[in-house]
Amino acid sequence: MRLGALLLLLLAGAARAEPSPGFDPGMTAKVYAAALAFMVPRTLEPVPVSQMTLWGLRGLTALDPMLNTEQRNGRLLLTQPDRVLADLAIPDNEDPTTWAAIAAGLSDAAALGSAPVRNAGTRGVVQSFFDELFNHLDAYSRYVPPDDAGEDIERRHGEAGAGLTLARRGTAIVVQEAIQDGPAAVAGIRHGDVIIAVDGRPVRRHTEDVVAGWIAGPADTDVVIVWRGRGGRTRTARLQREVVPPETVYPARVGGILVLDVVSFNQTTDIHIGRAIGQGVAATRPPDGIVIDLRGNRGGLLRQAVAASDALLPAGIVAFTVGRDKEASRIWRSGNDPLAPDVPVVVLVDGRSASAAEILAAALADRGRGVVVGSSTLGKGLVQVIDPLPDGGELFLTWSRVLAPRGWPIQGLGVLPQVCTSRGQDALQRQLGALAEGTQPMAAAIAAHRTARMPLSPAEIVALRSPCPASEGRDLDFDTARTLIDDPAAYAAALLPPMR
Repeated sequence: MRLGALLLLLLAGAARAEPSPGFDPGMTAKVYAAALAFMVPRTLEPVPVSQMTLWGLRGLTALDPMLNTEQRNGRLLLTQPDRVLADLAIPDNEDPTTWAAIAAGLSDAAALGSAPVRNAGTRGVVQSFFDELFNHLDAYSRYVPPDDAGEDIERRHGEAGAGLTLARRGTAIVVQEAIQDGPAAVAGIRHGDVIIAVDGRPVRRHTEDVVAGWIAGPADTDVVIVWRGRGGRTRTARLQREVVPPETVYPARVGGILVLDVVSFNQTTDIHIGRAIGQGVAATRPPDGIVIDLRGNRGGLLRQAVAASDALLPAGIVAFTVGRDKEASRIWRSGNDPLAPDVPVVVLVDGRSASAAEILAAALADRGRGVVVGSSTLGKGLVQVIDPLPDGGELFLTWSRVLAPRGWPIQGLGVLPQVCTSRGQDALQRQLGALAEGTQPMAAAIAAHRTARMPLSPAEIVALRSPCPASEGRDLDFDTARTLIDDPAAYAAALLPPMR
């Protein structure tokens, strides 16, 4: 039976057959049907369609506490204290289209009988449905409405422009950042250069936001920028606008150490990490060590974490993902020819490091390629898959768990550092002293952490993380990295044995 016909039959049992003004039951049913059909085979644990729908229908009560949905004698009722708004037979199947139509029909009856639901409109009802449904699944699955979905897509992929971030300095509009490989950087525009005109329009007396709006535009169109470099020379270039992902890797040399500040993971993160390491190794004075700073890094694309790991690891396992859908379960591997194989690597993390940042840190630690310094990380080891919905919104559904190369779950546990800085200066100095003598004080804690397997109770997770409590990054982190790089014996003692 087609969705529209089924919906009409169900609505016939509601308070009125005419849909409520401001509420679109047909579109709502399509959204629910698409979402439920996508979710059923992919949630981490199996959940019947009927249960998902009943969870979602509690969203009507969230909009109006006077509404209640309940099952009684094989019927599904939508009630107010003084009357029944809808009374439908509970289907004897788990068909997503059937249950979606029921949810849409009850929502329409609620909109007819409840001012708060009516005022929420289609978007509010749909949002509330998914909010209540995902409250029963996990903290990362979510529904993103159409307008926000467009903004999310733009953030994930970047926006068309020249790859510039602008700022005002006095009366001048200056380049705060020219993203690597962006059209502006390729043309020679650099940090600190002064923008003079865009497409013949002088920027004087305009704000940086206005000028940035002039530079932005549809991909593959041209923009002409006039700028003055720091040497005083004025130049002009015609640039083709491109979708330029935001910069995520900021390399710097601090003495003999190459520091890579990685703020997130997007489509170009691995390229920029590999380039920075390659340039560092090829320099007249190669680095004595590499520090990858992942403090505050909330993650991003799993593939990028794997690709970034590939830059430093020989052939082997980077991570496992495990889910019910066959496409969610796979082994992620690194290839051959790692960069800088003989250069010590230290990874800085803190309690805000999450997701892809944890995958990179765990891979380098488990494979014996780097020493992780800092505090326990957030513990976000779940992967979401994105599904577009008929209303233009998007569904982010958690469909797999991430396991580190040695098989322990990142979710909940996070990464336990080999050198802990969150217990203060005195405890750190004792640990560094022991490492210098060839003893790893964290050995027992790390062994227990790395041999942990799912499922883990909250109490077990707390116990495994307690040797190095989560905290924000601190100056001690980089000082510790420098100490380890300067002392090969301490660095070797801190490393985990390479995996065979």
